[in-house]
Amino acid sequence: MDNQINQMKEELVTGKITRREFAQRLIALGIIGTSAGTLLTWADKAQAAKRGGRLRFGIAHGSTTDSLDPATYENNFTIGLDYGIHNHLGEVDHTGAINPELAESWEPKNGAKTWVINLRRGVEYHNGKTMDSDDVIASFKHHMGETKSPAKSLLKQVTGMRTDGKYRVIFDLEGGNADFMYVASDYHVPIKPSKGGKISPTDGIGTGGYVLKSFEPGVRAFFARHPNYFKSGKAHFDEVEMLAIIDPTSRTNALTTGEVDTIDRVDLKTAHLLGRKPGVRLEEFTGTKHYTFPMRTDTSPFDDNNVRMALKHAVNREEVVEKVLFGHGIVGNDHPIAPSNPFHAATLPQRKYDPDKARFYAKKAGGIKVQLSAADAAFNGAVDAAVLYREHAAAAGIDIEVIREPNDGYWSNVWMKKPWGACYWGGRPTEDWMFSTAYMGGADWNDTFWKHDRFDSLLVQARAETDQNKRRSMYFEMQQIVSDEGGVVVPMFANYVIAMSDKVKHGTLAGNWDMDGQKFMERWWFA
Repeated sequence: MDNQINQMKEELVTGKITRREFAQRLIALGIIGTSAGTLLTWADKAQAAKRGGRLRFGIAHGSTTDSLDPATYENNFTIGLDYGIHNHLGEVDHTGAINPELAESWEPKNGAKTWVINLRRGVEYHNGKTMDSDDVIASFKHHMGETKSPAKSLLKQVTGMRTDGKYRVIFDLEGGNADFMYVASDYHVPIKPSKGGKISPTDGIGTGGYVLKSFEPGVRAFFARHPNYFKSGKAHFDEVEMLAIIDPTSRTNALTTGEVDTIDRVDLKTAHLLGRKPGVRLEEFTGTKHYTFPMRTDTSPFDDNNVRMALKHAVNREEVVEKVLFGHGIVGNDHPIAPSNPFHAATLPQRKYDPDKARFYAKKAGGIKVQLSAADAAFNGAVDAAVLYREHAAAAGIDIEVIREPNDGYWSNVWMKKPWGACYWGGRPTEDWMFSTAYMGGADWNDTFWKHDRFDSLLVQARAETDQNKRRSMYFEMQQIVSDEGGVVVPMFANYVIAMSDKVKHGTLAGNWDMDGQKFMERWWFA
């Protein structure tokens, strides 16, 4: 019932249904009397999504190394930009479900080894070209073959692509994958106009609700509404400005002084004070976001699992959640699957802070003296978390030297470069998507450089398994393997905490990414 009502609310505020239709559906659900009256009062206040205005967004990411090439997107600035100017075959809604976007419909065949995708007709790019099946093939090919795109590992399962007319594309996979449309809708794979079988990756042209007018890497991006956007009731702002403001204090000041209308990654130390400011509203929601400390398992001493296990027992997760997240999250268990995921291993024993066990494994490793790189570009409070980690580990005789890295260029110069560092992940709505992106052997964003034959075998098997109990058992084992043998410390899952002017309105927030699944440009509006 609650899910149905939330869906009705989303459809009302985005213009898909009228107030009258909303009321009729309440009656059909048997909701009458006071309950119905309360919902209708809410509907009167929330219904009108208005057009106009310029949304100014102060974002905690952005680097001088950012590029318009979708194969390089790696932070919230570029992901937000992507969802503003581009669309994908499908999109994840606020419930975590995958829905058609540039696809009109899709159909799995042959045990989900073949996917037939029917495209929307008449979808117009910013340059006036109409989207067709050739564009889809070219957009996917950009991330296959000789490329460093993180989507390459996701698309390794694709053995063939072909068109069936101007508006149909057929994908053939090496094995069945019930979750393939999630993979095919990864933010790295927007559909772009093609010419001669190729796309121009840095042209900034898409089908999205906004046209990119200017882009200064690490500084600013400016957008104007696409007048011929195919989605009705979406993309309400006339203009959008994204500003890279890495420093949390500067971001907060920009909001309170009216320089921006919304900010992400609120400084949790001062969130309670910010929420009291007149005209400012805090929003908090859960999802799959988690903070990690990945170790390069191809580099000494992290190639020794005794070292990894020592470090996993050497962090006080509860204290980190308390002092870094200020309670806006929960402890992690050294794997990336969130409680909101369908196959989360809830019965896997929770790893505790245990200096004696940490000392035991450290002794087996011959002692541990390591460096931990961190910057607040990784996540708010990453440096503080690293310092706490150092203090916790010292009780087990483990020597951690914290290296404070520059914020600018952190993702290109430190992440996946230094042996051990801080990182954040938005997570993914499905287990296969998350594991294929960052844990499968050879995956481009496998930031621990870890390879485990049993894990990789289970990953392929689970994709094609239709028995949900068998699938659950496989994903449980995979989470256990990562927790006990993987190269990542996952101390916590973090809530999304954002702040905005009370003039900014929206429907039910999605938790698959920050800022409403990074769809803020097309889903929000001004009162």
